[in-house]
Amino acid sequence: MKEEKVILVNEKDEQIGTMPKMEAHEKAILHRAFSVFIFNDANELMLQQRASHKYHSPNLWTNTCCSHQRVGESNIEAGKRRLQEEMGFVTDLKDTISFIYKAPFDNGLTEHEYDHILVGTYNEEPNINPEEVSNWKWMSLEDVKNDMQDHPERYTEWFKIIFDKFYQHINIAQ
Repeated sequence: MKEEKVILVNEKDEQIGTMPKMEAHEKAILHRAFSVFIFNDANELMLQQRASHKYHSPNLWTNTCCSHQRVGESNIEAGKRRLQEEMGFVTDLKDTISFIYKAPFDNGLTEHEYDHILVGTYNEEPNINPEEVSNWKWMSLEDVKNDMQDHPERYTEWFKIIFDKFYQHINIAQ
């Protein structure tokens, strides 16, 4: 299987090229990404625990799913594709806000992303892909916030950044 490429962008989210995903993470090059937040009718957020063999942030809890858009793919199309691949379901998504962040990891890789926040609703259990996800759970935003303050080591860097900076937007975006 050939390595997936990411879409390189400038600070206006304009495409300026593509690059293999690993190379972009090794060189900390700004690229397009998305983060999906799925809520149920009880206003709880579906979290996933990343699989233990992931090349960065293994076993950490994070938002419902996230990844990178492919060339020619809209944010919504990409979000629905990855939601199906990781969590085994698809639902309507809304493109809410976007921002740039940079998060270095202990293994020398860096996420430098122009991240689009996609929000949706779903009330069933997911059918998780064990290659991507080891566990999942529903949590209220207040419980996530409190647990993240008490145990930040349990969560991915990007999820902590998104949650800290955009808690209010996520809370009202649904």
